[in-house]
Amino acid sequence: MKHIEQIYTNCLAQGSYFIESDGEAAVIDPLRESYPYIQRAQEKGVKIKYIFETHFHADFVSGHLDLAAKTGATIIYGPKAETDFEKHMATDGDEFKVGKLTFRVLHTPGHTPESTTYLLLNEEGKEHAIFTGDTLFIGDVGRPDLAQKATNLTQEDLAGWLYDSLRIKIMPLPDDVIVYPAHGAGSACGKNMSSETWDTLGNQKKTNYALRPDMTKAEFIAEVTDGLMMPPQYFAKNAALNKKGYGSLDQVMAQGLRAISIEDFDTLRKDDSVLILDVRERWAFVRGHIPGSLFVGLDGSFAPWVGALITDLKQKIAIVCPEGREEETVRRLARVGYDNAIGYLKGGFSSWESSNKKVSRLETLEVEDFIDIYKTNPDREVIDVRKPGEYDAAHMTPINMPLDYFAKSDFSELAIDQPYYIHCRSGYRSTVAASILLSKGFEKLTNVIGSFDKIKTSDLTIEGSCSTLQTN
Repeated sequence: MKHIEQIYTNCLAQGSYFIESDGEAAVIDPLRESYPYIQRAQEKGVKIKYIFETHFHADFVSGHLDLAAKTGATIIYGPKAETDFEKHMATDGDEFKVGKLTFRVLHTPGHTPESTTYLLLNEEGKEHAIFTGDTLFIGDVGRPDLAQKATNLTQEDLAGWLYDSLRIKIMPLPDDVIVYPAHGAGSACGKNMSSETWDTLGNQKKTNYALRPDMTKAEFIAEVTDGLMMPPQYFAKNAALNKKGYGSLDQVMAQGLRAISIEDFDTLRKDDSVLILDVRERWAFVRGHIPGSLFVGLDGSFAPWVGALITDLKQKIAIVCPEGREEETVRRLARVGYDNAIGYLKGGFSSWESSNKKVSRLETLEVEDFIDIYKTNPDREVIDVRKPGEYDAAHMTPINMPLDYFAKSDFSELAIDQPYYIHCRSGYRSTVAASILLSKGFEKLTNVIGSFDKIKTSDLTIEGSCSTLQTN
């Protein structure tokens, strides 16, 4: 249907939607920034009438408040969505007209109690598409453990609700209905999502394990709750912001886009209340960086890793970034609720280096060199920072410290004077992990950059499972 545009953000593996008809438009699950939707409305000459939210998102701060303030659109949530701001809480079965199109509210609790699917009826009143939020993904369904603390429900309770929602509200719909989810592969809101960002419901009934027609509720609950990793620590905080409200993105951007001189930046790096965040390419970081800085590169899964590793949303952040990417950095921080960027290093890292300020470096090897060196000198211990599932599939070391758990680790299981190699799947996560360990006083580190597939095909690999070190 020409009326529907999916706006997909790879960093968050998130899909928002702009739907327009006959001079009116609706936005579903918008990003924090309003301009993608306002720009489209202006180009098409339509007025944004409704902002439909499928649930209280945990993995990003949705843009409903700023977008409503700038356009006058009404914010719509489904049943049980109590908020601290003005909105319309729909009931199951309610319908909303957007031009010649109709949106019907299908309350589909399970991922969260307020989770809602919006069924789009075309001009002829035929079921055309469903916007499922985190209820139904392509190849998966939403995890049922994120709303437990807020509801005093178990994940098994919510999984049971999800089973009923799928079978009562969604599976009876025609097979040619298109499924538009809120997330795809890479999101922590599910376990095993497809890289595809839409599909027909009929194909999902054939291929999605959670929609098997002969599946009992007990089987569904067991499969959906099996193997869930601990959710990133920022999820509950983002959900609270989406429920209670947040500040204007315009103000956040103005504060974060302040150029800071080298001398002032040097003062800030000595201030314990300020975090220096280096977002450059990983090779640039290992060759030289400001001592004590945290590396999270823009060209990886930037926002989710920031959210997983920086535990305080109010943390003051001073940025080191490539020149010309300052606005992008501040905006992507704000997408996950980090609104306290206080500025960026004027002139970038090259200005710092040319001023003869102190510079740290991280010993780093290409994976091929690591394999050769380790074969002849295997005394140094190796830390694997991949996820437990990746580690279980193939590994070469008894030390698995997933980067996902670093925010809660005191690293007491490591010896500070012991040399370590650090590796992951490609070198991005290992560089992040090494930057954290360097800031904790670990100096004898060698970072390995390159594909784990090359380690896998060498005789260093051990197949099977060992224990994973993690903290509670």
